[in-house]
Amino acid sequence: MDNVPRRKRSPGRALIAALIAIVIVIGGRWYAYVAYADDPFDEVGIGLNSMMPGPIRDRGCAMLKARFEHKTLPPAGCGVNGNW
Repeated sequence: MDNVPRRKRSPGRALIAALIAIVIVIGGRWYAYVAYADDPFDEVGIGLNSMMPGPIRDRGCAMLKARFEHKTLPPAGCGVNGNW
């Protein structure tokens, strides 16, 4: 039997996999908020939307505005002086 050297497991791969999983979970939760929420005042959704980079946050606010503009005030971070 040949002694084949085993590859060492890299903690970098596990870290990258964990980061990708976190991005997918957070991104999925954010998308569920902006695309499917029944209420634009979900605290977790507002927090996630406010932490997103500018262009993504603007897209989220636009999606919320399209669904809730004539029904309610804008959530925190999506309006100016209480207006969409």
